[in-house]
Amino acid sequence: MVSAQTTDSLKAERFSVHFQSTVIRQMKPAFHAAYSGSNSLSTREDAQTSLTSTLFLGLHLWDGASFYFNPELSGGSGLSGAVGVADALNGETYRIGNPAPQLSLARLYVRQLIALSDKRSYQNSDINQLGGWIPERYVSITIGKSAIADFFDGNKFSHDPRSQFMAWSLMDNGAWDYPANTHGYTESVILEYVSPTHELRYAASLLPKAPNGEELNWNIGKALSHSLEYTHKHTIAGQEGAIRLLGYFSTANMGSYRQSLVNPSDIASTRVYGHTKYGFGINAEQNITGDLGCFLRAGWNDGHNETWAFTEIDRTLSGGFVLTGQRWKRSNDNIGLAYVISGLSKDHRDFLQAGGYGFELGDGNLNYAPEQLAELYYSAEMKKDLIYLTAAYQLLFNPGYNKDRSGPVNVFSVRLHIRM
Repeated sequence: MVSAQTTDSLKAERFSVHFQSTVIRQMKPAFHAAYSGSNSLSTREDAQTSLTSTLFLGLHLWDGASFYFNPELSGGSGLSGAVGVADALNGETYRIGNPAPQLSLARLYVRQLIALSDKRSYQNSDINQLGGWIPERYVSITIGKSAIADFFDGNKFSHDPRSQFMAWSLMDNGAWDYPANTHGYTESVILEYVSPTHELRYAASLLPKAPNGEELNWNIGKALSHSLEYTHKHTIAGQEGAIRLLGYFSTANMGSYRQSLVNPSDIASTRVYGHTKYGFGINAEQNITGDLGCFLRAGWNDGHNETWAFTEIDRTLSGGFVLTGQRWKRSNDNIGLAYVISGLSKDHRDFLQAGGYGFELGDGNLNYAPEQLAELYYSAEMKKDLIYLTAAYQLLFNPGYNKDRSGPVNVFSVRLHIRM
């Protein structure tokens, strides 16, 4: 943002075009496990590649209103088809049967800002953001198809697997079963209040018809997700930071882990409308110096009914540091180090121990232990504001929360990211 001045050179953008393409190659050596199930991380050596390419189109409609349209090409696969690891190693992959690249509509929405102050700041043109003067205090309404994580659970240091940490449980709060289809998008109505210090957001979003499903459920009287988040921005010792408090409540025809213990191979038989899932999260970011920052996330959900959209995590705690390359004269490079520990509710772990399968986890048995992941990456800017190359290493313990498959598992990644 640039504070409003008597500047005529900063023009309001009528139309914007941006683009990104990301390729991630991941490899892991073989590791030992006492047994495996159909949703286990493979013990064999494995290497997989993912690809996404997105076109971001924006159009100014009238005062305060804008329209966004994002076609997206995605393909490839995660290690073991993106199953067997709750923390999920590549945020650019999805649990889909066909790895061939497919074109889909990622986002299509309208956003209306209503000014609450005369003072304005200039926002630069960016992905799904038109360059122009916007009020410093406003309310907004967004209607259409989007990624709910574009608006909620943001974090300066850990939120984008295309440029930051790659693991799902680091890009978002793993215990937030956030509403989305298989590719991470859904239809929502989003209300926002934004000021320089305080922000408040609420969203009502569609859920998929089936766990991790592509088709959304328009029966909003019986299936809907509500997300609410408050953000407080602050300054400590001259360094900016923010704290976000998140709560959510979802209702759908979810299966019950406890009821499924009678026949754990058929959780679908317990799926009825009226089952719910709710949870809470805290998310903090803080600059420590001009080139060093840190983040922390913690989350919890009740875990009585099956995970419906995101990943099989009921409790999570993560944190890490990001250092820019300013000290070695590469200010647009970044090095990041993070750790996350994730857990399950008692109902969820009993279900997996009895031989049950979720859409992501299931070893046929479970000797429970928290899943733990550490991730280290270095992102280098190869061409200014255009091409970025990243090398990353992940160390995983107890994939699928199973001490009998403790590993450790070593994962090596290379990421090429282009944005313009």
